[in-house]
This record gives sequence, structure tokens and C-alpha cells, in this order.
Amino acid sequence: MNPLRAKALVIDIPGRGDGQPLDFTVEPGQMWGVLGPNGAGKTTLLHTLAGLRAPRHGAVHLCEHSLTELRRRQISQQLGLVFQERQDGFPATVLETALIGRHPWLSPWQMESGDDERFARRALDQLDVGHLSDRLVNTLSGGERQRVAIATVLTQAPDTWLLDEPTNHLDMHHQVSVLQLLTDQARAGRSVFMCLHDLNLAARWCDHLLLLYPNGDACWGPAEQMLVPQALERLYDQKLITVEADGAPVFVPVKS
Repeated sequence: MNPLRAKALVIDIPGRGDGQPLDFTVEPGQMWGVLGPNGAGKTTLLHTLAGLRAPRHGAVHLCEHSLTELRRRQISQQLGLVFQERQDGFPATVLETALIGRHPWLSPWQMESGDDERFARRALDQLDVGHLSDRLVNTLSGGERQRVAIATVLTQAPDTWLLDEPTNHLDMHHQVSVLQLLTDQARAGRSVFMCLHDLNLAARWCDHLLLLYPNGDACWGPAEQMLVPQALERLYDQKLITVEADGAPVFVPVKS
């Protein structure tokens, strides 16, 4: 398992100054959450870490190499990305979509094997969408499509998971099951780096946090060091009350 490193990284957000360079390492076994208000750059950061957007300054390193030195196939074998929103380019079934996760491991024009299909079906079952394997993806609900997307990355089996709002569209039961699956991935030695809107989900499930402020400021570190009212109230421009539930902090906004 290889760490993912941001080295003096400045993401490119049009109309905003450089802000604070990001220097952090996502180690195997860690579960990171990225928090920030709309427009702070969470999605831009995720796409930059995946090599889909060029940084304004700095670099992203994987396997001790800059992403710019690696072929896309090499990156895809190491990094898996769940987008916040996705477009269906052509009609495909749930199983066909999950099998896309095996493509980084296949040579050009190689067909998926029976083992690949079993891998994909097992991932779909883990996300509670195995019974939908023959359905077209564009006929699914938002939550079902989200779980198919996560199953596709599970089929891909990367060392590092990058996820943009993985609980988007999910009901409470499936939010918990997805976050438990990601926790299991981290416990197995993989690393998880995800953008979240829900502060309380981040507080309960993440061991490291990165706070992105709209002006380009940032701070990061172990979750217990980041979950302090002063930093969070500044982050969201919102007064918060902190209570404890089941051993974890819960943040409640104060009515104006």
C-alpha cells in the first residue's frame, strides 16, 4: 500500500488567490474527511489529487512518483474515484457498469473473465444492489446509482479511495453501511479520502480531517485536533453547540 501525498499543493480555483499550500500525507489505514462550505474547493481538490485537474502550484505524489510521471493506467490501478455527480454516456446495466472497475487491470481489448464477473457481483452484493444487476443504470434511483458507483470502485480494488460526497442520495441505513464498508477498507490497509457536507458524519467516522476555508486557508490533522468549535464555527460561519452521543461529538447549529 502506498501513501498519497500533496506537496506544496495549490489547487486552481478561478478568481481566487493561491491561498495556503497543502502539505499532507494520506497514509494506508487512514480515513480522511474534507470539510468546507460550498465553493471552498473540495471537489477541485479531489479531482486534482486524482490527476484530473492540474494544480496551480505543487504536486501530488503516489508510489513516490509525481502523478505527471505515471501513466493513467498505473494511476487507475492505485486510485479509485467516486464522483459527486455522473453522466451516463451510453446505456449499460448495473453489472456492466461495475465491471468497468476491472478495466485498469485488463490489457487492451481483453475481455472480462469469469473471475472479474464474480468480483463485480460480490461488490454489488456488498452494496445491496446485486439484485439489480440486469437493470439499466439510468433506470435506478439516485441512491441506487450511488451504491453502484461505490461498488464499481470496490470492484476496481484500489489502494486509495477518493470519494466526493459518498453518502449523497443515501438513506440513513445505507449511509451507515457505506461508511462501515469504507472503514473496513481502511482497516484492511487501504486509505480513504472523502469530501463530506455532514460535519457529524465526519466526526463519527474519520480519523483525520482537512478543513478548507473559502478564502484559501486550510488546516488539517488528527480529527480530535480539528473538531474544535473555534475552527468549525469559522469554517461554516455558524455558531455551534457541542454535545456527546455514544462517545463521539455531535455539533448542533444555534438558531440566529
